[in-house]
Amino acid sequence: MTSGLTRRTAVAGIGQTEFSKDSGRSELQLACEAARAAIADAGLTPADIDGTVTFTLDTNAENDVMNNLGIRELRWMSRTPNGGAGAAATIQHAAAAVAAGICKNVLVYRAFNERSGNRFGVQTGPIMMPAQNWYAPYGVRTPAQMYGLWYHHWMLARGMTNADLGHYTVTARAYAATNPNAWFHGRPITHADHQASRWIVEPVLRLLDCCQESDGGVAIVVTSAERARDLPQRPVEIVAAAQSDLLGSLTLTNYYHRDLDRFPEAEAVAGQLWRASGLGPADMQAAMLYENFSPVVFMLLEAYGFCGYGESAGFVRDGNLGPGGKLPVNTHGGLLGEAYIHGINSIIEGVRQVRGTAVSQVASVEHVLVSSGPSGLILGKG
Repeated sequence: MTSGLTRRTAVAGIGQTEFSKDSGRSELQLACEAARAAIADAGLTPADIDGTVTFTLDTNAENDVMNNLGIRELRWMSRTPNGGAGAAATIQHAAAAVAAGICKNVLVYRAFNERSGNRFGVQTGPIMMPAQNWYAPYGVRTPAQMYGLWYHHWMLARGMTNADLGHYTVTARAYAATNPNAWFHGRPITHADHQASRWIVEPVLRLLDCCQESDGGVAIVVTSAERARDLPQRPVEIVAAAQSDLLGSLTLTNYYHRDLDRFPEAEAVAGQLWRASGLGPADMQAAMLYENFSPVVFMLLEAYGFCGYGESAGFVRDGNLGPGGKLPVNTHGGLLGEAYIHGINSIIEGVRQVRGTAVSQVASVEHVLVSSGPSGLILGKG
């Protein structure tokens, strides 16, 4: 149960490689570099790791990571379904293993060469998911095309246009411009720049509404809250973690729910997190919201109750997501501005905010929400 994980576990270490468009090395090397950095950050050695969690899409076999790092024994190995939707769920898996007493220290990792290697945004080969047979034959093959149909309906129901999305994108790039780890470090944009970028899915998504294709690796070490207090870094407690999949849902689309004007999986996760933690939207000092495409930020703001139905465009336009706003969002630049490592890089930004070490540090952080749609978590001070 989600409530059974509340404040019993913590993030003890975080690590990453540089984020680039051509790493020049294997995905396994990226995974191991990020993992070694996270383990060292936690003040541990590879021999202290006894569990791993990654994504079903990750190409790095647990045994390969284990053998290259020098991990002696793994007592827990799990993977969350597909890609970014399961980003926060990786922490739930790790926390569950630790809370159950199966493992002491679990390594979460994600690494790929998504720009220089297999480009997720370029669809080739046969249809891999049965549900795609309903729309792929009509030319709907890329994520932008698949999601764009849902986004368009969602935006029409609220009277939103692509110009509304630009206010978020400008904020994300402003944060990225201050972040040395970000691909777009030193490169802010204006709303006019957003509106001048070429269409990817007209009239919904422009180029600057789309996440990056990135090379890189990120890793996180999860341990018990008690053990974390004896390690070098300030403990960042996993206050709550949850995931939800509902009847009619699909990995890449939301075509088949009765009400396409909402994001029901995110609403279900939000309910789980608020109930388990006893917290609510007003208790979050910052949020890291998954955005493979910019409309998702608006959807998540409404799903979590940071604003009412149909109010997200105005909430963003009024500057609430920027520095000093009511809810600073994606202070690292997000997946649009920093890098797209399937949302794991957003989790370590949440950790930095709680530690007080983020580049764009929010004042007096007690709790940070991390949402990747169908999964989410709340991080808090230990």
